[in-house]
Amino acid sequence: MRFYQRLDHVSHDKSDDTLLITCAQGPECEPALWIGREGMYVSVSATYGPLEIALRPRQRDLQMSLAQLRPTERLSVMRMVGTGQANIELGLSNEGELLFRMTIVADATGHLAMNMVLTSEVRQALFAWLGIEDDT
Repeated sequence: MRFYQRLDHVSHDKSDDTLLITCAQGPECEPALWIGREGMYVSVSATYGPLEIALRPRQRDLQMSLAQLRPTERLSVMRMVGTGQANIELGLSNEGELLFRMTIVADATGHLAMNMVLTSEVRQALFAWLGIEDDT
């Protein structure tokens, strides 16, 4: 059974044009998602304490996948950005929450993943930052 950590706070650093998405609960809630631009790529880093998964998908691919999401009754994966070995799985709930699952696949024997859910408000901020029209 997967556990998804809810991230409900976003801050935008205008000097670096980056987003930091965290829990509003404070230090006992350690997961964080950092997103920044690097040319035609988006740097995405998911951390939990000393553990980090960092991916660099093409910005256009991430924008297109997010824009094509349609809400479903259950929060489930609807789109994947990246490759079979390193990807971001995306899904959208009827409540506007965004499933954001970063995964590194070793081979058929296993994988490492960070399972996160962005609240509707945080998702709207991410969509605005990426220039995606939000019609949900």
